[in-house]
Amino acid sequence: MLDIKFVRANPDIVKENIKKKFQDDKLPLVDEVIEYDKELREAKTRVEYLRSQRNTISKQIGVLMGQGKKEEAEEAKKQVAAMADEMAALDVKEQELTEKVRKIMLVIPNIIDPSVPIGKDDSENVEIERFGEPVVPDFEIPYHT
Repeated sequence: MLDIKFVRANPDIVKENIKKKFQDDKLPLVDEVIEYDKELREAKTRVEYLRSQRNTISKQIGVLMGQGKKEEAEEAKKQVAAMADEMAALDVKEQELTEKVRKIMLVIPNIIDPSVPIGKDDSENVEIERFGEPVVPDFEIPYHT
């Protein structure tokens, strides 16, 4: 499986590789996985931001309670609860996107080595080296089923 960072950085190389393997039906998957990855990274960034904000507000709640400002503390608690709800929704979205990216990445073929000759099927294979002569036995070889 290719690394998503490689696919993100080199979509043209990945698409060209897919064409060399004559699997043109997989070409749209490259753009699709890049889009899902972008959404996934945005969701992760948003979750981290919300977590940071929640931690900051939680500290403020303790200070407000210590100062006897219960109304402000209750308002801050409501903000924390709203953030927790949004974070839960984003976590679900993040899991879904992670699974989508993983499934698509499993379908995108690996990069062909530059030394490999390109051909549609086995008939276009190039023999590079032959070692020894094939052995032909004196007896009939049984057919195995």
